Formats: sequence, structure tokens, C-alpha cells
Amino acid sequence: MSLAAQISPHVPLLRRFARALTGSQRAGDTYVAALLEALVADRTNFPDLDDVKLALYKSFLDLWSSVDINLKADPDVPAEQARGERNLQAIAPMARQAFLLTAVEGFSPKQTAQILGIEAGKADELLEQAARDIAGQVATSVLIIEDEPLIAMDVEAMVEDLGHRVTGIARTHTEAVALFGKERPGIVLADIHLADGSSGLDAVNEILQSVEVPVIFITAYPERLLTGERPEPAYLVTKPFQPAMVSALISQALFFDESSKKAA
Repeated sequence: MSLAAQISPHVPLLRRFARALTGSQRAGDTYVAALLEALVADRTNFPDLDDVKLALYKSFLDLWSSVDINLKADPDVPAEQARGERNLQAIAPMARQAFLLTAVEGFSPKQTAQILGIEAGKADELLEQAARDIAGQVATSVLIIEDEPLIAMDVEAMVEDLGHRVTGIARTHTEAVALFGKERPGIVLADIHLADGSSGLDAVNEILQSVEVPVIFITAYPERLLTGERPEPAYLVTKPFQPAMVSALISQALFFDESSKKAA
């Protein structure tokens, strides 16, 4: 089987990881595209591991760590600003990489160590460090957009266990916009398909017309929103979800939101 055929099923979820790591669809998809182009040009760069998915993620993070790639200019950002932002943010701390690999992508600590090229014990240390960082993060308010009552209750309990406060639960597009306007939350968790046939994407797009706020989408079909072919969410929680995944993505979304505020 060709290398392309082996890695193809894993590319959509690699996009999810890349978007969470970088904080945006555009940046994450750009890195994935750069990786695929590099593998087409020279497949000998692909790691020799028994598990092709592990090898793919390792190859991606090897590229991510490349100084040449991280310092490549973005034509839409002034040179001085871009240089400063990349120096501070572009190369994520390894603890966040380890946390995303385990909590979002479902790799074991041992697999995470293989991907990062470190000893297994070091991976455990990184995960403990990530847990401390998250525990020390400032709590925020959360709007939940979800039409399934039981799922909404689960998400609410999960969010509150993480130390955040839920401002409301909306079941439709109209309710979501109204609740957001009533008490503007610090982050939004939104299902894609809502009770009245409306779209969580549409509701969020309307909200974002008036104010910038981090958004995490919840869907049972992540592959449909990980094609890289159109504007798509940076943060996706897959149903059925685990608390660790929700925690990881909330942490990432708030990290980039805080970073952007400090930069501003």
C-alpha cells in the first residue's frame, strides 16, 4: 500500500490537532499542507515506526519544530508583529503538545513519548506540568449551545467541574444569540445541529459579527469539518466526548485568547 493511502485516513484528525496547536484553521491547515508536500517530495523523511498514525504525528511535530518553517513570513501580518508573535507563540511548549496528543487525539503517554521523541517518564512529567498549568488558568464564563438535554447537562457539569461558570444553555439559533447578548460569556461551546433545524455554525457566525470570542464546536462528524477546503472551526470536540478532551480544547482556546489580548 502506498504511503498516501496509509496516511490518508488520519489526515482529517491531524488537521484537528494542528488547528488546536496553532489556534486557527488557517495556520493549522498550512502546516498540514506543508507536511504533505514535504512527504511527496521525499518520503524518506517519514519516520520508521510500526504505527503509521504515530509516524504521521511525529513527522508533523518534527516539521512544526523546524525554525525555517516557523519563521516563514505571513503576507497578511506586518513583519515586526509577525516576528514577535512567532517568537512568543509559534512553537508551543512541549507540555501543551503532550496534553493535546493524549487528551484530544487519544494517544497513550507511551505513544506520546514516541511521537515527541522523549522517554516515557518524561511524557508523564509533561502531562503533570500541563495539568498544573490548566489548574492555574483563570476561570471564565461559558455559553452552551446544545439541543440534546442530557448532553447539555453533561457539558454543563463538565465545564463547572473545570472551574468555569455556565451563563446559559441555548437549544436554537435564536436562543443562542439572545443569551449571548444578555450576558456575554468568555467562551462558547456549540453543537453543529440544533433543535429547530438551525445551525450552531450560523448562530456563532452571527455572534462573531459583533464581538470576538473563543468558540469550540461539538459534532459527531468531525471529518466533515476538517477538510481544509473552506472556513472551518479551529476547535472541535468529537461526540461521544471525554472530559479531558473538553478540558484540553477549552485550555487551548483560552490560551490563544489571552495571548491575543496581551499582544493587543
